[in-house]
Amino acid sequence: MSFFGNDAINRVNLHSTIQALAQGAGGVFVLVFLLKAGVLAPLVLVSMAAMNGGRLLLRPFVLPLARRIGLRATLVVGTVLEAAIFPILPLVHGIDLAFLAIVLIGPVGSVLYWTSYHAYFASVGDDEHRGGQVGARQAMTAIVGIVAPLLGAWGLAAGGPWLAFPAVALVQALAAWPLLGAPQVPIVNDAPGGVKAAGIAMGLMACDGVFAGGYHYVWQIALFVALGESFAAYGGAVALAALVGAAFSLLIGRHIDAGRGRSAIVIAFLVAVAVLAFRAFSLGAPWLAVTANAVGALVEALWIPALMAPLYTMAKASPCPLRFSVATEAGWDLGCAGACLVGAAIVAAGHTFIAPILVGLAGVSTAFTLLWRRYGQAATAAA
Repeated sequence: MSFFGNDAINRVNLHSTIQALAQGAGGVFVLVFLLKAGVLAPLVLVSMAAMNGGRLLLRPFVLPLARRIGLRATLVVGTVLEAAIFPILPLVHGIDLAFLAIVLIGPVGSVLYWTSYHAYFASVGDDEHRGGQVGARQAMTAIVGIVAPLLGAWGLAAGGPWLAFPAVALVQALAAWPLLGAPQVPIVNDAPGGVKAAGIAMGLMACDGVFAGGYHYVWQIALFVALGESFAAYGGAVALAALVGAAFSLLIGRHIDAGRGRSAIVIAFLVAVAVLAFRAFSLGAPWLAVTANAVGALVEALWIPALMAPLYTMAKASPCPLRFSVATEAGWDLGCAGACLVGAAIVAAGHTFIAPILVGLAGVSTAFTLLWRRYGQAATAAA
């Protein structure tokens, strides 16, 4: 596979794999742990929206920092700071100072990490192998995702949060190691039109944020409740989903690189809609919810390469990939925060999780329309 010939991408993908270990063993448990610690479900969703808002406020500071220390160093710092919330989690008991610290500290590492990560991946990747490189990343992280939730659930059961979450923090910090030998990516001092170039992409990412709010964050809480708030059952369900999805990411990535992006996005869209509906109406029976979670891995495998391959290509072609990422990540934060707030309001009014999950349909449907046009333009240009 020729897309494995890029050493910088290989380093980033190795980093992503270690990062996925930390997020799979700890990150996927953050919201459900808050719920278990006594924070009501609507307030958990409000806290997620608040962290998105914090990222939005902090994001203008990423550019001057990256210009001073470099994009790679910013990514390394963000990777390490992503570990900061895990040692605080065991201290949370309802709405207290520790909970407030999670909401305030969480956005700091997150905004540095994801803004610089997407800009760096776009800068060092190859346009002709973009789908394959994204697919390889998704496949590697999915394989790790089979084991990570089981380890997290075991750690919480065997040693409690004081064992599990500090261990996750250490793994998260170690994810910076592969990046230390990666190439530097300069940040230009002035990039006229750098943010404007991201206009369509910002809207696309806002739609993906709405989709993620219902499909990912609301669903995490709904699944945990459906499984009797058991960390072991929840971790097993997440691991099963990763097992189902591990093989599909590489296949869809190569499909995109072969010039069949429109068929890839149609498949991804249809699967996403079907899985969202399945998830929404599966919560009455735990075995159905576990099945809905497992088939949801197909959405991750299909949707992420189809979405991110053109976005990374657009970012690399823009006047400044970091400024492009600042704009697109802001769009994602707005979309996800909005979906979480809508979900919180619906649940607080006494309704089930069905409608909050289905809010994701609005995001994925609009994103599909934008991606259909984008792939059509790319095919016309290639012809």
